[in-house]
Amino acid sequence: MSIKGKVIVVTGGTSGIGEGCSRYFAQKGAKVVIASNQRKEGAALEKELRKKKRDVMFIYTDISSESSVRNMVKKAVKKYGRIDALDCNAGVWRQGRVTEFNDKDWELVMGVNVKGVFYCAKHVVPVMEKQGKGVIVITTSVAAFIGFPEHALYCASKAALEALIRCLTTDHAGVIRAVGICPGTIDTPMLAASAAGWDAPIEELYADIAKKIPVRRMGKPVDIAKAAAFLISDDAGYINGVSLPVEGGTLGLPPW
Repeated sequence: MSIKGKVIVVTGGTSGIGEGCSRYFAQKGAKVVIASNQRKEGAALEKELRKKKRDVMFIYTDISSESSVRNMVKKAVKKYGRIDALDCNAGVWRQGRVTEFNDKDWELVMGVNVKGVFYCAKHVVPVMEKQGKGVIVITTSVAAFIGFPEHALYCASKAALEALIRCLTTDHAGVIRAVGICPGTIDTPMLAASAAGWDAPIEELYADIAKKIPVRRMGKPVDIAKAAAFLISDDAGYINGVSLPVEGGTLGLPPW
């Protein structure tokens, strides 16, 4: 398995799973375009990785804005001449039941989690079609399959991505492989935000969750990055239109 030399665009590439992917792909010799709306973090990550002789470029990107996505893709192609893989990680979360959401919540979550992926695919697909091949990896979530309490909007957004993966597979057959990764409980800033307000300290919450996961630990961003690297590699060439759960076995008996 190798991704060495592949040009990979990573959205949400400066935080959580996205940052883990940016770091791991670069370490494995890929040419990484770090797309994120976090300017300070993006500039710092680019500088850090370049000092380690990694071939990376940070591009400020608001994936809820089509013009921003279009600009990012143009800059990536200008720099590297191609895009071998798109790894979609950017996402937001809002807590609540359907009765508690307003239009602002809807526009934010669906605008980033769903529309943002649509925009990225819309502008990357033509590049891949011109090349003759490409891979799109979309980070969904086990939330696409589980009715997490007070996660109605987030779960709906992730389920939408599962359907999109299948459509990309059929609409661009013979050229693009579209696959998903469904993370379980991963130690990220988003997970920490979702745990805020509980009675117990976050360390106790995490320790309790880890005991209930069959592999007896919470996931790390690098766990998702390794799975994504495999799916992007040519060794995964016959894997298409499906999503790989990377959740330590929790779908068998959820600890939530």
